[in-house]
Amino acid sequence: MSDTVQQEDIQTDRFRDLLKKIEERNYTVGIVGLGYVGLPLMWTFHSSNMPVLGFDIDKDKIKCIEEGEPYIKHLGKEMMQKLAGSNRSDATTDFDRISEADALLLCVPTPLDHHREPDMQYIEKTCLTIGEHLREGQLVILESTTYPGTTEELIIPILESKSGLTAGEDFYVAYSPEREDPGNPSFNTSKIPKVVGGHSKEAIELACALYDTSIVETVPVSDTKTAEAVKITENVFRAVNIALVNELKVVFAEMDIDVHEVLDAADTKPFGFMKFVPGPGLGGHCIPIDPFYLTWKAREYEEHTRFIELAGEINTSMPQYVVDQTLKALNAHKKAMNGSNILVIGLAYKPDVDDMRESPTFKIMDLLKEYGADVSYYDSHIPKIKPTREHDEWTGMKSVEWDKDTINSFDCVVISTDHSDIDYLKLAEWTDCIIDSRNAVKPKWAKNEDHIWKA
Repeated sequence: MSDTVQQEDIQTDRFRDLLKKIEERNYTVGIVGLGYVGLPLMWTFHSSNMPVLGFDIDKDKIKCIEEGEPYIKHLGKEMMQKLAGSNRSDATTDFDRISEADALLLCVPTPLDHHREPDMQYIEKTCLTIGEHLREGQLVILESTTYPGTTEELIIPILESKSGLTAGEDFYVAYSPEREDPGNPSFNTSKIPKVVGGHSKEAIELACALYDTSIVETVPVSDTKTAEAVKITENVFRAVNIALVNELKVVFAEMDIDVHEVLDAADTKPFGFMKFVPGPGLGGHCIPIDPFYLTWKAREYEEHTRFIELAGEINTSMPQYVVDQTLKALNAHKKAMNGSNILVIGLAYKPDVDDMRESPTFKIMDLLKEYGADVSYYDSHIPKIKPTREHDEWTGMKSVEWDKDTINSFDCVVISTDHSDIDYLKLAEWTDCIIDSRNAVKPKWAKNEDHIWKA
């Protein structure tokens, strides 16, 4: 028997053994990055009786997992306590334990840099660390949203260079984009189909087998590049349509037409229309960022994504529109922006979560401050602003109290996020100047509609 044939037989036997380990629930799933994507993923596999091992550089997160204390509010304490009390769940800052995991699912940040180009440092550093401990038979899956080609062009070369192993022969590589929607009660991680692309057919089969243990459906595609393009397409679709209704909001406002009334009526059409809602700008970890990954990659092929770039311009301009409306509202009350006390309601990027990543509220607060306003915020989900990558000047600020005297002390209130726990009827009674970017305060609720400015 030739060495090549013997090596192929060894690889085939190893592959079958790995599939059997998955089937028998003895396949350890390593989750690298225990944030809004990694922690729910860890819980999902644990709930399917898979052994899980979480990795994070943040010692506070590991301590919370060990003690059963939630650090992501909407996930709740019960989940954390079950993870803490399980003998099939562990979390660590010790990346020397990488070799203990059979699969390594990478859930690390992929932000933009100051030039609005992909910042891949977190992926690169993670892969360098994994490469130092990578062993034969391991499966590495990137879940972070990124540009098409990342897995083949960046991840595999790093892993091979650091480990001395060969992808597709000694270890397996796949890509399966996260589709988390924090706070969505209808769709948690286990209920959202997983798109899976692999570097090899064995990688696709192994990754699908793994996700099939815990996810409602797997959707295999031809390769990693296609899977990466799927996630980009999903978020470009949303970004472009949100830009459209944001532009309509501005145009219809000049015509004295309520865009929300228009959209509600249009949504009664049973075909050919999908409702998107305008707002103060884009937030979260995907939609404000991902389209720019594609525009950056397209330039390598001398292609111009004009449609996507225009949508980006519209969406990033919305915080300025909200501030301009605030300026007009104050002027109507014979007040200047400079020196006014302004309360911004909602720091989270979407209702009823404590997730403030890429929240447009920060940009609104920055602009108000530049105009000379004294800015405060209220958000019951975020009582104190934690450090962020781009808005350190607000770190440590605390939410104001929710009571009549406090709210009434501000010259105006800007609604940036429409949390459901806010009594908007009382808000309309407590202040005579509201700038509403979310259509949260219905005009019929207010005593005087003139004091509510739609933005």
